Amino acid sequence: MSRLTDLLRAAKQLDPQLGEDLEAEIRPFQERLPFGLNFERHAPEAVELAGHKIRKGSKVRVLPSRGSTARGDQRVWVVTAIKEDSVDITTPSIEETETLTVDLDDLVLVAEFRDRIYPGLRPDGAVENGGDKPSHTVINGENFHVLEQLTFTHEQSVDAIYIDPPYNSGARDWKYNNDYVEGDDLYRHSKWLAFMERRLKLAKRLLKPHDSILVVTIDEKEYLRLGLLLEQTFPDADIQMVSTVINRKGNARRGEFSRCDEYMYFVRFGEAAIAAGPSDMLHEDTGRRSDNVRWKSLLRLASTGQTSGRFNLFYPLYFDSKTLKFTGSGEPLGEGIDISSVPTPRGQSVLWPISKDGSDGRWSLSRPKFEEYVQRGYVKFGKKNGGGRTPYYLMSGQVEAIDSGDLVVTGRDEDGAVLLRAESALKQPMTIWNQTSHSTSGHGTSALRSILPDRSFPYPKSLYAVEDVLRFCVAKKPNAVVLDFFAGSGTTAHAVMRLNKQDGGRRQCILVTNNEVSAEEQVRLRSEGLRPGDPEWERLGICDYVTKPRLRGAITGKTPSGGSIKGDYRFVDEFPMSDGFEENAAFFTLTYESPWRVSTDRAFAAIAPMLWLRAGAVGRRIDAISNGWEVADSYGIINDLDQSSDFIAALQAAENIRIAYIVTDDEGRYQQIANEIPGIEMVRLYEDYLRNCEMTGDF
Repeated sequence: MSRLTDLLRAAKQLDPQLGEDLEAEIRPFQERLPFGLNFERHAPEAVELAGHKIRKGSKVRVLPSRGSTARGDQRVWVVTAIKEDSVDITTPSIEETETLTVDLDDLVLVAEFRDRIYPGLRPDGAVENGGDKPSHTVINGENFHVLEQLTFTHEQSVDAIYIDPPYNSGARDWKYNNDYVEGDDLYRHSKWLAFMERRLKLAKRLLKPHDSILVVTIDEKEYLRLGLLLEQTFPDADIQMVSTVINRKGNARRGEFSRCDEYMYFVRFGEAAIAAGPSDMLHEDTGRRSDNVRWKSLLRLASTGQTSGRFNLFYPLYFDSKTLKFTGSGEPLGEGIDISSVPTPRGQSVLWPISKDGSDGRWSLSRPKFEEYVQRGYVKFGKKNGGGRTPYYLMSGQVEAIDSGDLVVTGRDEDGAVLLRAESALKQPMTIWNQTSHSTSGHGTSALRSILPDRSFPYPKSLYAVEDVLRFCVAKKPNAVVLDFFAGSGTTAHAVMRLNKQDGGRRQCILVTNNEVSAEEQVRLRSEGLRPGDPEWERLGICDYVTKPRLRGAITGKTPSGGSIKGDYRFVDEFPMSDGFEENAAFFTLTYESPWRVSTDRAFAAIAPMLWLRAGAVGRRIDAISNGWEVADSYGIINDLDQSSDFIAALQAAENIRIAYIVTDDEGRYQQIANEIPGIEMVRLYEDYLRNCEMTGDF
C-alpha cells in the first residue's frame, strides 16, 4: 500500500482531479484492511429495565424466585397477553415455541440494543439556588439509551465530554448483557470494546464537530485498546494521551512496579485547543492564587459628589460591624439631605465616599453598576477604612479583557471577588501530571465523605483533578455544555459548579448514570427477598443514594440529614463547603414510550422534559398545555393551530426564545407558522422526534 500511496501522489501532480478520484475509489478498500482492532462487534447486548411498564409485545425475562441469588433464566420472552393477575409469554423463536403463564411481578422488561426505543423522561425532583442559570441535569437510565435520547435534544451541541468508563479489571466492576464480566472471561476485551464503541459512536453525534473535546480516563488494562479504538472511531480528530499521578504512595504489587498513575486521552475536534492554565500540571504551582492585576480605587476625590449634583454616585456601603464583611449598598443621597440623617441598619457600619480630609467625593460607579460588579466579582474590598473597608473595582478595559480571555479568572477571594491572571502568565499543560490536588483518596473520597458522611462510593475521582481537566477544555466557554455518561458519584457536575463560581460562568452539566447496586450489596438484598425495582432496592442504587444527594449537598451546603457540610474547598478557590453554590439541578429517570402514544399526543408528560432540555434547560418547564399553547422562558409549544396568531404574538413579545415546537400532522400549516417566526428554531412534533428515534434505532 505504501507503493500505491507514492503512485497516487504522482498522479495528483500530473492530474489533481484524477488523483482525487482514484483516492476516493481506493479508500473503501483501505478501510477493510485486516489490521488495527479486531473484536466481536456484534456480540449481543441487552439490559433489564426494572420498574418500567410492561405492555403487550414487550420483551421480558422471568426473574428467579424471591430469596434466590441465582442468575436466573436469561432467555428473552415476548408478552402475548396481559390478564388481571397473570401474563402470557412466549419465546420469539419460530422453530421451538414455548408458552408460559406467569405473575406480572415475576417479569422484568428487557431492551436489546438492536431494538428501536422511544425515550421519555420522568421528573424526579430538583434543587434551585441559581436564579435564571441553566440547570444541571441528572438522568437515571441505561447510558446507551440515554445517549440515543440526547441525539434529539443535544445533537452537535455538546462542548466537552468527560467520561471515566469501567476499567475492565475483572473485579466485577461492570456488566455486559446483564452479567458481570469476570477476569477469566475469554471475550472480556471484545465485550469491553463493543460496549465502548457503541457509546462512543453516539457521543460523536453529540459533540460539536467544529470545536469540542472528548476526555476518556483509563488505566493500564485497556489503554492500548482504547487508544486504537479512539483512532478508528474518530479518524479526523487530534488525540493525545496524558499520564496523571493519582496515588503518590503507589499501589504495591509484589515483584512489580507500584502503580501510582493512570491515563487520560484528550480527543480534540475541529478548532478545539487545550487552554493554558495556572499550572503546567507537572510542577506544583505555589502561586496559583496570586493576584497580578491592578485594581482601581472606587473613590473619586474630585468635588463632584453630593455637593455638585452627582447624587447617583453618592451612596452608602454597609458592612457587618463585627466582621466588616460587605452586606450591601444604600440609596443615593439626595440634594440637601444630611448624611447624619440616614440611619445605619442595626449591627452594621457604613462607609460613604468621603476623603480623608472630610470633603465629599463620589464613587466611580453608579449604584446599579456597582451592584452588578459585586455580583460578577469585579469589586473587592481591602483594609479597614473607617466604618468599612476600602473598595476597589475593575475598569472597563479589564472587564473586556476577561471577556476576550486575555485575563483569566483563576478563583475568587473570601468576599467573592475574582482572582485574575494575565493570559501571558498562564502555562500550557504537559503530558505528565503530578499534582497533590489530584489524589483520589485525598480529594476524591474525602470530598464525597464530607457531603455524604454515612455513604460510600468506590474510587471517586479527585474533584480538583476533574476541575483541572475541564478548565483546559472549557475555560474560554462560559456557557459550555459538558456531558458525562459514566457519571458515578457526580464529580463532573461538581467540578463544573466550581468553574462557574470562579469566573461567573453559566456552564451546564448533563450527568448520566444508572441506579445499579454493587455486586456485594445485590447478594445481600436478594437473600432478603428483594429484587431490582423494589423501593428498598432502588433506594441503595448509585443515582438515588449517591449522585443526586451529592449534587443536592454541593448546591445547598447541607448533608442528607440537614446538617451543614464540614470542611473547606481547597486549591484555586478556597471557601467553606457549607456555602454551597448558586446553581440549579434537575433530576429525571429515562422512560420507554409507545410510538403510538407519542404520535397521538398521549405521551406529552414524558416528552415535555426533553423539549425543555433542547431549549437550554433554563427557566420554567412546560409540563402541560391547557389552553392550546404555552410560552416559557426559552421556548414555546402549540398544539391548537387555530390559536397560532396568539402564539406567534406571545413568542415575539418574549425575550430569549430559542425554539418553538409545533404539534401537527399538517406539513402545510407547520410551514405557514414557521415562516411567520423567523430567527427561531422550529421543531415539528412529533414528526422530528419519531424520525430521530427511527434513525437512531438503525444505528
